[in-house]
Amino acid sequence: MSRVIWRERLDSTMTEAARLAAEGIPNGTVVAARMQTAGQGRQGREWLSASGDGLYCTFILRLAEVPAITLALGLAVVEALTPIVGSGLDIRWPNDVLWQGKKLCGILARLEHGVVLAGIGINLNQLQFPPGLRTPATSLRLATSKTFDAEEVLNQLLGPVDQATQLNREEILRLFAQTSSYVSGRRVRVDLDGSILEGVTDGLDEFGFLRIRKENGARETVYAGSVRPLK
Repeated sequence: MSRVIWRERLDSTMTEAARLAAEGIPNGTVVAARMQTAGQGRQGREWLSASGDGLYCTFILRLAEVPAITLALGLAVVEALTPIVGSGLDIRWPNDVLWQGKKLCGILARLEHGVVLAGIGINLNQLQFPPGLRTPATSLRLATSKTFDAEEVLNQLLGPVDQATQLNREEILRLFAQTSSYVSGRRVRVDLDGSILEGVTDGLDEFGFLRIRKENGARETVYAGSVRPLK
C-alpha cells in the first residue's frame, strides 16, 4: 500500500521526493502537491502547475531493475484513466499520454542514487491552455465535462503504477506496442536536440528505444528526443 504525502504547495514534487528518498523513505511513497511553483517537464521545460488544475505527483520507487520504467508508467496512466474517458487514449513514445491527439499527461522518470523518481502530471480541470504549446493540450474536464479532485485521481493511479512496475521488460514492451499508435507505422519527426530525423516508426528495440525507418530504407534508433507526428 502506497503512502501518500500531500502538500498544498511545493516548488516541485520531484525535488521534494529526491530529498525524501535521500533520507531513506520507503519504496512506494508518493509525494503530491495541489500546486507547484517550479514544476518540471522533460528537457528542462516547465510544467504548468496551478492550484486545482492538475494532479502533480512523484512516486519513489526502489526497484531491483528499471526495465523501461517510463513506458511502464505510461501504461499505468492509461489503465487508470480509461474508466474516466473511455476510448481515445494513446501514448506518444516515450512519455506523453494523449487523448484524441492532445496531451493529457506527462511523465518524467529519473534515476538518482539507485532510486527511481517517477513524476506524473495529469491535466484535470483546465478549460484553456496558453497559446504556442508544442503539443495541443487537453484535460479530463474538457474530455468529460466534469470536474476532478486530484486526490481521487491519484487513488485510481496507485494500483496501476504498482502493477505496471512489477512487469518484466518483455511484457512492458509488448503491452506498450499494443497501446501506443506511435510504435509502428507512424510517420514522425524527431527533434534530436537540434538535428531532425524524419521517417516511419519501426517498433521498439529490446530496451524500449524507438526505431525509425528513414526514406532511404536505413534504420536509426532514437534514444531520446521529442517525437511529433507528420501528416
